Amino acid sequence: MILLRKLTYNCGIELLSNMITGKWKMLIMYYLIYEKKRFGELKGLLPGITSSMLTKQLRELEKDGLIDRKIYQEIPLKVEYSLTPKGYELKDILFQMCELGTRYLENDNHYRNVPQLV
Repeated sequence: MILLRKLTYNCGIELLSNMITGKWKMLIMYYLIYEKKRFGELKGLLPGITSSMLTKQLRELEKDGLIDRKIYQEIPLKVEYSLTPKGYELKDILFQMCELGTRYLENDNHYRNVPQLV
């Protein structure tokens, strides 16, 4: 049993799931694999996310040590987000999930024809 942040985990999958679960967290990390992004860039890449939800997800990822937030002291204030070395450890898993999801979309009518909730 592992105790972290006042939560008890019985295995590593529970811990990792807690760190990356959320509608947007894995997508945020995916977009940060190759380059740093500013808040507005991330928001533009994630249609449907609100500013408050993006802020919440970024704070949680930062708190868990998966992303870094760098503030540049200039006017207007500039903030960039990037993956930490710990976040980069998930790169291969994110790529595999992307590839598998793409195959599901291409080959399975069930997923292609599901109506999207707005």
